[in-house]
Amino acid sequence: MSFRDHFSGAARNYAAYRPRYPGALFEFLAEEAAGRDLAWDCGTGNGQAAVALAGVFAEVVATDASQEQVRHAEPHPAVVYRVGRESESGLAPRSADVVTAAQAAHWFDHAAFHREVDRVLRPGGILAVWCYEMMKIDAAVDAIVDRLYRERVGRYWPAERKVIETGYRDLPFPYRDLPAPSFAMESSIDRDGLLGYLGTWSAVLRCRAAEGIDPVEEIVTEVESIWPDRTEFRRAVWPLFLRLGRAPDGGVAR
Repeated sequence: MSFRDHFSGAARNYAAYRPRYPGALFEFLAEEAAGRDLAWDCGTGNGQAAVALAGVFAEVVATDASQEQVRHAEPHPAVVYRVGRESESGLAPRSADVVTAAQAAHWFDHAAFHREVDRVLRPGGILAVWCYEMMKIDAAVDAIVDRLYRERVGRYWPAERKVIETGYRDLPFPYRDLPAPSFAMESSIDRDGLLGYLGTWSAVLRCRAAEGIDPVEEIVTEVESIWPDRTEFRRAVWPLFLRLGRAPDGGVAR
């Protein structure tokens, strides 16, 4: 399965505009993990999950197949960034307490990823993959964003996006699902932040490349009409969908 890079062209904006995961999520993962020595964050993107993991694990190895994403990732003394596919952690066998994939697992070669998870997890280690769906701000803004998502750039979404729309329920997963609390990302966002975030969507990037037109620019006037003060901040919420599993012997349950 060849690597299809949907995000390198906007790596800098991805780091600037993507929302932050809640701290409670990482505290929960640390409590569930076999230990707190080493975490592997696969498909790390801009490194936001990796940096958060570094707050509760002694060492984090963060990998991404996109060299541009790694180049723009947030530095942290406890995080080691590497360019590598989902099968290329570079870790020793049975060395990781937790493996995570934040808004990334739907892009993976799942069989290859699960083999690598099987190899690197310690006994009792956990695998946690999560995604987030459409943001919610208010009815007027949400209607514009939804129309952009479904109508304007809908045909540009990669097929892998479908499993996000079902909350990862249809994502291949190697373990028995464990119960987990509900989490959500929350952010205070201004108008420019909203438009910048929309510009990081993979479908928007593909639309720009195919048509030579920025679909986000097409909605600027409409957004300004309902959000006239660019310095005004509004609350945005992204629901998270988490799948958590543990193999008793540190390997994939078959």
